[in-house]
Amino acid sequence: MLSTTAPLLRGDDVAELQERLAALGFDPGRVDGIYGALTRSAVASFQRDAGLGADGVAGPATVVELRRLAVRHPRTTLVNEVKERSVLARGPRGLETTTVAIGQSGGLDAVVAAAARELRARGAAVRVLDAGDEAQLVVAANESGARTLVVIRIDPGATAATAVYFASERSESPRGHRLADTLSVAAGRALGMPAATRAMTVPLVRETTMPASVLEVGPLERLVERTGHLAEAVATALESWATPSA
Repeated sequence: MLSTTAPLLRGDDVAELQERLAALGFDPGRVDGIYGALTRSAVASFQRDAGLGADGVAGPATVVELRRLAVRHPRTTLVNEVKERSVLARGPRGLETTTVAIGQSGGLDAVVAAAARELRARGAAVRVLDAGDEAQLVVAANESGARTLVVIRIDPGATAATAVYFASERSESPRGHRLADTLSVAAGRALGMPAATRAMTVPLVRETTMPASVLEVGPLERLVERTGHLAEAVATALESWATPSA
């Protein structure tokens, strides 16, 4: 029996349920293994279409019906990814219509403050997140109303500017992937380092409700020297991400 609980249910069984729903056209949001409100809504929609009681609880009858229909309709793509790619193709209309949440993990207040100033100068609404740890950053981001999240983290041994986005064996965030690509290239250029992206399922990109990326940069001496350059690079990357391509 899978349902919304406090704390929320998490696990591979939830991810499998989400994947089956998305393959049949019922959008559970990101396939992240977390039984939240979107997953409950998708279950209820499926139950209504299947003639079951629409309580949003994935009990035995619901799971049996999902598996029966999945045999008839082999998965080709997931509806949540189709929707993300559609939004990505249309794109938000520039920073003037975008609310950005930005935070840091480990003593990068000056970089975040400078990036926030640069973003505001370009027309963005900015939410600077002052949470104490990464779990609190997730909560603060989800409550911020932002359309995207960037968290900057120090990697003392960094040999590249690396941006992390959400992807698992079952699904990925296309908008998060594009955000990570854009951030890593801009940050690498600003710091004089190679650029890299990495797919992960860490909470900052998995549990946030918007496209998100964690930018890992270092060493600290280089960040201190190039704070202004990095802040401008983050703002430029977000402006590029938020502007539809010609």
